[in-house]
Amino acid sequence: MTETATPTTDDFAQMLEASMAGRDMMEGAVVKGAVTAIENDAVVIDVGLKTEGRIALREFTGPGSEAPSVGDEVEVYLERIENALGEAVLSRDKARREEAWDRLEKQFEGKEPVNGAIVGRVKGGFTVDLGGASAFLPGSQVDIRPVRDVAPLMNKEQPFAILKMDRPRGNIVVSRRAVLEESRAEQRAELVGQLAEGEVREGVVKNITDYGAFVDLGGIDGLLHVTDMSWSRVGHPSEVVEVGQTVQVQIVKINKDTQRISLGMKQLQSDPWDGVGVKYPVGATFKGRVTNIAEYGAFVELEAGVEGLVHVSEMSWTKKNVHPGKIVSTSQEVDVMVLDVDPDKRRVSLGIKQTQRNPWELFAEAHPVGAEVEGEVKNITEFGLFIGVDEDIDGMVHLSDLDWDRSGEDAIQDFKKGDMVRAKVLDVDVEKERVSLGVKQLGGDPMDEGGLKRGETVTCTVTEVTSGGIEVSIGPDDLVKAFIRKSDLSRDRAEQRPERFAVGDKVDARVTNIDKASRRISVSIKALEVAEEKEAVEQYGSSDSGASLGDILGAALKEQDDDKS
Repeated sequence: MTETATPTTDDFAQMLEASMAGRDMMEGAVVKGAVTAIENDAVVIDVGLKTEGRIALREFTGPGSEAPSVGDEVEVYLERIENALGEAVLSRDKARREEAWDRLEKQFEGKEPVNGAIVGRVKGGFTVDLGGASAFLPGSQVDIRPVRDVAPLMNKEQPFAILKMDRPRGNIVVSRRAVLEESRAEQRAELVGQLAEGEVREGVVKNITDYGAFVDLGGIDGLLHVTDMSWSRVGHPSEVVEVGQTVQVQIVKINKDTQRISLGMKQLQSDPWDGVGVKYPVGATFKGRVTNIAEYGAFVELEAGVEGLVHVSEMSWTKKNVHPGKIVSTSQEVDVMVLDVDPDKRRVSLGIKQTQRNPWELFAEAHPVGAEVEGEVKNITEFGLFIGVDEDIDGMVHLSDLDWDRSGEDAIQDFKKGDMVRAKVLDVDVEKERVSLGVKQLGGDPMDEGGLKRGETVTCTVTEVTSGGIEVSIGPDDLVKAFIRKSDLSRDRAEQRPERFAVGDKVDARVTNIDKASRRISVSIKALEVAEEKEAVEQYGSSDSGASLGDILGAALKEQDDDKS
């Protein structure tokens, strides 16, 4: 009879240690096991432990999975070697999750797309099953354009790009849009490689914006900018094309870096600017149509594709600082003169006022210097009056031309806006566009009308008596004023008293000075007495009668009295 060795205490210790080492090594790991039975809703699996473990059948029958059969080998996650019932605690879901995380981390590091299926909707996006691992798909990352109905994409395996992974927290963020954009970029690059600048292609208008239209060239879009639709000015792209329309376009430019394609339609037509300098010579007059009005002027179309600018300063001879829209209107036909042509810069400068006679020239012809005009006082300023003398022309009366005797500041008080005033044309400066008028010139200069000369004897009427002398008026109409100083009232000092004169008295005096610039006339009674004495001496002093100076003066005065009587 063979004796069986009895295990010693050391043997039990070694067996326990080996058992515990196996326990520590296997718990929390993915292990392989064999399906031994399927009982009701559970799958019984043997993973090589003392007891078998059970896993709910539903963990095997998820999207893309089939229920196992007895004898199948499966990978499961060992959570615990033994629970309170003495069974191993296993999980197929956790095994699949661990397997999936390992696979996904490798794909994320290699920047590879991963396959998955959208399985549910959550706040802000969707849940995606990545073959065992759950990921979040933000709503903005579903498609390139907003998607109204996601139903056709649900539970359908498709590629996703991993944007972010955090294994400790179990977070994965994916994007379907990134995959589509990359695929589209590859497709676009391939199509762009088949195109060449200058090539003419047929396309379909896909979309219209304010700045142009997008044209589908067969899988790739190009931009037909509004400025390349026509040589003529285009207000909005919809004036030229419409969605769905088939158009012939030329590939104007291909940007290899951005893969953007610029298209043109006007390039398929002849350039109207060719030979524009010959067609529109400087100085020639043409008819055009106003196409656009800006603050600085108006654009006038001479022919389809050729526009010129009429600067605001060239629109009217008389309307200054006026918005162009108050002179012309859009679509209005106008006569214009070509002022300058620059074919290189595609610019034509035009003028409207040059097609009309200069109103200042016309005024000068109709109203030469000296002519009388009548008009309404349009404005009163500190330096004169502005009088409307023609439909769009104002003439100015300077303060100094309002009155012969009064100051301009006093004379201007006689006028107010709206008064009708007559004036005389003093000057017309066509270049500076100025008309100078005078009001006082209508009556003539009293100093000229009096015909006064220096040394002449005049009869004056006393108009005012002051302590310094007397003020007198000269001439039949008393238009000329003069002042006789106290020292000029008489040769005799005793008679140089202003108070011996009264207003209305008539006195004879001699004109001693005439200053038209200051409009002053100087007269003197004393000078007249001296002149008369001198004349008497010359007349009677040459005789041999031996008469005294007193006799001579007496005889002269008597002769004057006889002449007056």
